[in-house]
Amino acid sequence: MRPPRAKSFNTAGPCDPQRHYMLPPTPRIPQARALIEMDRYFVLHAPRQTGKTTALDTLASELTAEGEIAALMFSCEEAKAAGDDVAWAESILLDSIREVAARSGWPDELLPPDPWPQSSPGSRFRMALREWCRRCPRRVVLFFDEIDGLQGDSMISILSQLRTGHNARPGGHPFPASVVLCGLRDVRDYKVASGGAPDGSNPISPFNIITESLRLGDFTADQIAELYGQHTQATGQEFAKDAVDRVFELTQGQPWLVNALAHEIVFKMGVTGAITAGQVEDAKERLIRARAMHLDALAARLHEPRVKRVMEPVVAGSLPDIDPAFSDDLSYVRDLGLIKQKPPLEVANPIYREVILRVLGDPSEQYVQADPRSFVLPDGRFDMERLLEEFVVFWREHGEVLIQQEGYHEAACQIILMAFLHRLVNGGGYLDREYAAGTKRLDVLVRWPHTGPEGERLMQREAMELKVWRTNRNDPLPDGLVQLDRYLDRLTLPTGVLVIFDRRPEAPPWKERGGFDQATTPSGRQVTVLRV
Repeated sequence: MRPPRAKSFNTAGPCDPQRHYMLPPTPRIPQARALIEMDRYFVLHAPRQTGKTTALDTLASELTAEGEIAALMFSCEEAKAAGDDVAWAESILLDSIREVAARSGWPDELLPPDPWPQSSPGSRFRMALREWCRRCPRRVVLFFDEIDGLQGDSMISILSQLRTGHNARPGGHPFPASVVLCGLRDVRDYKVASGGAPDGSNPISPFNIITESLRLGDFTADQIAELYGQHTQATGQEFAKDAVDRVFELTQGQPWLVNALAHEIVFKMGVTGAITAGQVEDAKERLIRARAMHLDALAARLHEPRVKRVMEPVVAGSLPDIDPAFSDDLSYVRDLGLIKQKPPLEVANPIYREVILRVLGDPSEQYVQADPRSFVLPDGRFDMERLLEEFVVFWREHGEVLIQQEGYHEAACQIILMAFLHRLVNGGGYLDREYAAGTKRLDVLVRWPHTGPEGERLMQREAMELKVWRTNRNDPLPDGLVQLDRYLDRLTLPTGVLVIFDRRPEAPPWKERGGFDQATTPSGRQVTVLRV
């Protein structure tokens, strides 16, 4: 007999309990079973790589094993190729149902008819499901995974056929007892896609049969500890408490990130002893630098108009322009997982926060020619004063051009400075960034590890606050000093830097920008003010 296969942290595709460390999936969607028992049609949505497919596949197996339901999960992803071709989309979906059912091991009486009954395009999918439910001795429950794959007329037709079949059930016409549509988007986006108003005011929307929209949540800190504890139990390798705490802080429980950090540490970095918070930090840097698949997919969304409309004021610290369409755009960006589910309007977790600025700043970073090693002082500390002086030179030379090129125009100054800092700091240190819509600032903390005179490990910390002086606004210096004071209080630092970007038409010529001053905060701290 072969020994049991060693488990790993999964970062691609559904989880397999025989191969992967995983939390019990169905407790993550507790309402789903109750809604299925009530024969309801509903949506389960969450960002990609959060465990939706794993949870539904497990639930389908559990329901079928209990003997009263034939539950089947199938993917709609391949139907994306059909576009507006309704007949082709119907064929793809019915083929997918048959394929999954055939490999399920079900007895013949539960399987769908072979061949499917023929009918006209636009009704074939409904008539096929009706015939299957007529023959099947159990209630049929269908999970439409990757429902986002349906496009245009195909989406409208399939949802309309589901609505027609659903509404005929009280008249004795057989049809699936419960349907779950699983994808990225909340119910309002499917209503719009199927011809209805997002607020449900259109009574003829083919999607008004949906009763609930469930969202699969992220892991809690305790769940992360439980997941990592499975690895400890299997191998003896422990995750220190501060490591688990740091993972939760960096990921806010986003399941793919939680697994990816552990996989990076255990498999790619090859750490053999107890896992520390410092190694979590290193793993985060490696993931971001490698532009891992999940992070790259999110980054690709940043220049979509709907996403940019929400993300630009977040990065700029400004208030978004609110109109009827903004609510739908905000819902869409939240469904992608980029933004926290509840106010304030800010990025979902620190890793995404860093990825966003790195991706947006990448074109500007290519202009930075300074050697990062030249900023390391003889005692190992980082020369922050010289960095600011070098940024002034860089800004005078390239700032005007880079602002014009930056797609996120309102946040251009913040993005360009972050690109400069990233190029020079991230080789040996760390950048922590905090920003959110409406704050009118971006807070930055440079952390630079070095060795003290007695050989001890030390961490240099330098705080900066970024403000923008815009047209028809007052000088942001007073507010900036108050905000920097609060930031320094939180960090327990005695001093910091306030950078003010002047975006007014009457600002000094570019070659004259870059003046340094000293100022006193309300609590009496002496800080540096840089005006560029």
